[in-house]
Amino acid sequence: MLKAYALLTRAAGPFLRILLRRRARRGKENPVRLSERTGNPSRPRPEGPLVWLHAASVGEAQSALVLIAALLSANPALHILVTTGTVTSADLMARRLPPRALHQYYPLDHPAWAARFLDHWRPDAALWLESELWPNMLRALKKRDIPAALINARLSERSAARWRKASASIRTLLESFAIILCQTPGDATIFESLGGRHVQATGNLKYAAAPLPCDKQDYDILAERIKDRPVWLYASTHAGEEDIACRLHAHLQKTFPTLLTIIVPRHPERRAAIQAMCSEHNLCAALRTETRLLPTPDTEIYIVDTLGELGLFYRLAPLACIGRSFSRDGGGGHNPLEAAQLGCAVLHGPHIQNLQAIYDEMDSAGAALLIKNEEDFEKRLEKLLQDEEGLAALQERGLRFARAKADGLIDVLAALAPLWEPLLPHQEPRNFSV
Repeated sequence: MLKAYALLTRAAGPFLRILLRRRARRGKENPVRLSERTGNPSRPRPEGPLVWLHAASVGEAQSALVLIAALLSANPALHILVTTGTVTSADLMARRLPPRALHQYYPLDHPAWAARFLDHWRPDAALWLESELWPNMLRALKKRDIPAALINARLSERSAARWRKASASIRTLLESFAIILCQTPGDATIFESLGGRHVQATGNLKYAAAPLPCDKQDYDILAERIKDRPVWLYASTHAGEEDIACRLHAHLQKTFPTLLTIIVPRHPERRAAIQAMCSEHNLCAALRTETRLLPTPDTEIYIVDTLGELGLFYRLAPLACIGRSFSRDGGGGHNPLEAAQLGCAVLHGPHIQNLQAIYDEMDSAGAALLIKNEEDFEKRLEKLLQDEEGLAALQERGLRFARAKADGLIDVLAALAPLWEPLLPHQEPRNFSV
């Protein structure tokens, strides 16, 4: 199966180039850096030890930042190459990567492009986040004896069942990793059953992520502008959720006439559709990108159509519903810890299967509130906006939960020591059987 995949992807090279150009025209690829997707570097390799860290999209990239900071702090000679596969994640890396870390787009999984990428960058170790398993790249890593680890690994039972139908292939792929660090014990059991070696459950890196940044001047200006208004936030929304926010606002406005609803869409390019939806509900909406427009007393819906400002709005809003938990695409959820660690009370819908373990644990600890449906949503919001003590208690439980989980990074670094400690100056490599 893997040999057939390699032959097919090699033959597909011309078609993949066409696909990349089409995606670039639709704004889904960076046309200036399109050659990186075929393994052609846009920067030279830095001197000295280099760790390659791959994080597919924004969520994984956000989780990676705390690990990047810890590895760079441990070794002043180390550089880190970060690859991602989306424009939004590349924008995040451009804003957040520290010195001695650089970003490239991940090459599509063509045998020659994977080889070209590795021959230029020559990483001393490779760390892949979550569950992306690209056969040609993994084969190229193994051929060059580059030690690799799969970290923050997760795999649903449904996906595992599909892989079990190709048991020899998944075993070969997982054997490419010297270490597999899973989010939960259940994930560890699944990876072991599929043939993974040196598997551990070290927790979710999302728990350890540093608080999202915030521009203090912007915070002071906005806090002053909205200080006398009841506010709630719908964060990282997807299609269908903004419509819910508009209906909720219209109902709650009867109880809270000066209510301000803040919507931060996961994909800001949907701004026009969201603004049109607000107009259909006869609500006055303002876009943040319109000359950094501030909400006026007449603004009912404030659409934050920018990237990288979620930390600002988690600090401003007392409570937030985390998006993609009611969305039309079947949901999956987004990271609730980002809100909780900033003292913002967390609400969420029922469709959070991509982060089920985090949400279940938070719900059980009273650190988040599960909303069953839109009617329940309205009741919960109304109660929290009226009950200052109840809201403060929910915020405090969320904050305590987030702080208690932040130590997971220590376990991850300890488990990865066989890969990164040999790169330290004057260190003897540990014995580790690959």
